[in-house]
Amino acid sequence: MRSWPRSATRSCCSSPGWRCSCAERTRRYRLSTDPNPATGHGSADGAVAFPAVAKPDEQSRRLAVARQDLLTKPAGSLGRLEELGVWAASRQAACPPRPFHRARAVVFAGDHGVAGRGVSAYPPEVTGQMVRNFLNGGAAVNVLAANAGATVRVVDMAVDAETPSVVGTHKVRRSSEPIDLRDALTAEQARTALEAGRTIADEEIDSGADLLIAGDMGIGNTTPAAVLIAALTGAEPVAVVGRGTGIDDNTWMRKTTTIRDALRRARAVVGDPEALLRTAAGADIAALAGFLAQAAARRTPVLLDGVVVGAAALVAEELAPGARQWWLAGHRSAEPAGALVLDSLDLQPVLDLEMRLGEASGALTALPVLNAAVRLLAEVATFEEAGVGGPTADEATGPATDSAARL
Repeated sequence: MRSWPRSATRSCCSSPGWRCSCAERTRRYRLSTDPNPATGHGSADGAVAFPAVAKPDEQSRRLAVARQDLLTKPAGSLGRLEELGVWAASRQAACPPRPFHRARAVVFAGDHGVAGRGVSAYPPEVTGQMVRNFLNGGAAVNVLAANAGATVRVVDMAVDAETPSVVGTHKVRRSSEPIDLRDALTAEQARTALEAGRTIADEEIDSGADLLIAGDMGIGNTTPAAVLIAALTGAEPVAVVGRGTGIDDNTWMRKTTTIRDALRRARAVVGDPEALLRTAAGADIAALAGFLAQAAARRTPVLLDGVVVGAAALVAEELAPGARQWWLAGHRSAEPAGALVLDSLDLQPVLDLEMRLGEASGALTALPVLNAAVRLLAEVATFEEAGVGGPTADEATGPATDSAARL
């Protein structure tokens, strides 16, 4: 059973699969303090506030579940592909759903002060080098996006190097402070990064994106991600420390010590999402949180990637309760903290390929599977259309009907 910090939630109701989502939930970012609930821009105390998150369309979900039972196949025989088709229908508010033709992957890049603690197998300058690799089309994210029919945008939020102006519009600072000793960001920088993430989501949605894919790039970024996940799930440091870029045992021990020390500081502010980002994240992760929260507020589905995006998603759910309903986990990260994220958000991954690259690579690998599920629901003939005899009443049941009810 999950053990949640008392300051982050109140036991005032019982919500299956998730923490309390009722009006009594304790968080600083109540919409009642937002002078403009339609936009969520600004609040009375200066904190970043997001609009209320609407639920996916229930009627479309029911129609999609019913349609699955009419298609020329045994009920439930396509397993999770049937669930994914239903998921897409409810997020598009349409049955049958449409394939995602304008998927946009946004990779948030930033360096982290803890990289100087020797927590990674690679030096910090690799972050800036990889940003250029992205722009030149030579990274895994580029290849996987091309395969999936998606496009890629790279955003420099805190790379500790000069980067091309095309990626630096929203840059908050260079790198971050070492979170085991002091706050990663100032309060103003954390707020600016959150606002940048929201703005980027708006830009992509207003440009016609029908599916957003969140990615990350930053040497050392799994360390702050692990701190955030441990703080929000109550896990111990050793339960969230992975091998990241392929670190050896000595580096793993240094990383664990750094996470332990940073976690002591993070747990003191765990009930305040913005303060938590300021204390233990970085501009890239803070922007990711704003991006994910705003996408949900705008009713735009998101494919999540690995453990860094997952850490941002946990904070985004605090900022905009219910946002998780608009997210689909692209894959199960090989990082141990990844499983904690999926369990906490009650998300089932599309793929489990032992990936741990980041860059939105796992999510982009899952995108063709999601689109296949959508096309199956939309394009497979019904028994009546095909002139094929359907199942008997006793046979016309299957796992798709039951499992799809939770989507």
